[in-house]
Amino acid sequence: MNQSAANILVVDDDQRLRDLLNRYLGEQGFGVQAVASAPAMDKVMGKEDVDMIILDLMLPGEDGMSVCRRLRAAGRRTPIIMLTAKGDEADRIAGLDVGADDYLPKPFNPRELVARIKAVLRRQSPVASSPVVASPGAPDDSRKPVKFGPFEINLATRTLTRNGKLKSRGCASMCPTASPMSRRHTSTTGVPPP
Repeated sequence: MNQSAANILVVDDDQRLRDLLNRYLGEQGFGVQAVASAPAMDKVMGKEDVDMIILDLMLPGEDGMSVCRRLRAAGRRTPIIMLTAKGDEADRIAGLDVGADDYLPKPFNPRELVARIKAVLRRQSPVASSPVVASPGAPDDSRKPVKFGPFEINLATRTLTRNGKLKSRGCASMCPTASPMSRRHTSTTGVPPP
């Protein structure tokens, strides 16, 4: 997802803050809608896709903590950044525990909010541009495979091919931290040890 093209829903009962965030986030390239309450948020989310919610903790009626809990209980994975005048540690922990992705105490610098939005969206973005998933602990897949003769080794996916045909996959045969015994077991049987 192009982060700056993300659709952001601001839910805050403070009209001045809604106007500020609507203008500032819009200038940063985000699509922005701003509403004053949980029912208004529900109405927008029923009609449109939202990539992120900026949610005030102290809303009238259903508060932000309850809204976050309700959305998570319903299986909604939309990222949520909570805003609140209550910046004490217990409130931050409670907000994160009910499912908020980040928490920002008021007053805040709008540039910090944008940085947090981008960070949360980066963590939420699928890394699905590649059909092969890298093994845990492997180098990133931006490295090109190494070719030598008919062989090609891809460190990110931990695969070895010969003339384009898969010969080996997995850590036991290619991982420098694997024990010599596990490498010997794999090379003689073709199967990594349990």
